[in-house]
Amino acid sequence: MNRPLVAVFRLAIAATLLVALGYQIVDKITHDDMQAAEYFSFFTIQSSFIAAVVAAWGGVVALRHPVDGALLTSVRMSVLTYAIVTAGVYNGLLRGIPAEGYLGLQWPGELMHVWVPIAILVDWILSPGRSPLRWTALRIVIVYPIAWLVYTFIKGAVTGWFPYPFLEPDTGILSIAIYVLAIAALVIGIASLAIAHSRRTRLSGNPLPTTGRTQ
Repeated sequence: MNRPLVAVFRLAIAATLLVALGYQIVDKITHDDMQAAEYFSFFTIQSSFIAAVVAAWGGVVALRHPVDGALLTSVRMSVLTYAIVTAGVYNGLLRGIPAEGYLGLQWPGELMHVWVPIAILVDWILSPGRSPLRWTALRIVIVYPIAWLVYTFIKGAVTGWFPYPFLEPDTGILSIAIYVLAIAALVIGIASLAIAHSRRTRLSGNPLPTTGRTQ
């Protein structure tokens, strides 16, 4: 893909996510099923908003610059990791579990849990102009999941509500720990593969970036 096409592709990802999120929010409000404190606490919802912002950012950069800077590439790597983990956890653990409250149409969820993660992966693999990342970028990818877990457990301790069944205290501390450690290993594994893929650009003579100042 050339850079203008990359820009269109990334902006389309951002628009798709915003449409899906917007429809879901309006639909829940219309049917009196919106619990904002709960809805906006789901990892999928938060990471989808983050992905929309980063895709739009990446689209603008692709229109204006021939290369994505180290900072943008690091953030895109993080978003890619969250998207694949979200798709894996949902389709592997949560698909088919009966939803509480108003169900609504399924296409927003399918977009966020299946098709957008695929599009983000395609963008990562095929888009030109990506900066090769240092392995220290792994420190960036773990910041948000750790913050989300801390927030989730504090909120759960106060309200008794947890966004996902495998985090509920009734499943047992050992079970929760196993799931959390398994997902953490998945996050690190996917991020490591993404970094390794980005470093392949060195084969064409591109040096590793010395700073993260650009874009």
